[in-house]
Amino acid sequence: MKELLDLVVAAGHRDFRDARGPLQLTQRQAAGKFTRDEADHYIDRLVAEAELGPATTVGHEPTVARVPRVAPRRSSDPVTTRSLDGVASEDLAAELQSRGWVVMEP
Repeated sequence: MKELLDLVVAAGHRDFRDARGPLQLTQRQAAGKFTRDEADHYIDRLVAEAELGPATTVGHEPTVARVPRVAPRRSSDPVTTRSLDGVASEDLAAELQSRGWVVMEP
């Protein structure tokens, strides 16, 4: 909870109550009562916003204010590179998604 409160304060809020509207917290959460999963969700969200910039809304669709461009890179390990050459893109994407990654076509 301390980590979450520190992130809320770093995002410019005094406490959970102050962040209730912007973070869309429930009344229970604004009182500082979170399940472990809820706390993890908000920690991940606040860390991502700190790295990428705050999310903005256009109409009703949330968008990220800025997205850093990351150049694709290949593994420097020739064994790994050879072992992945025969794997279908769909299978690689499915494996990454199962590990929590967001995958899209270039």
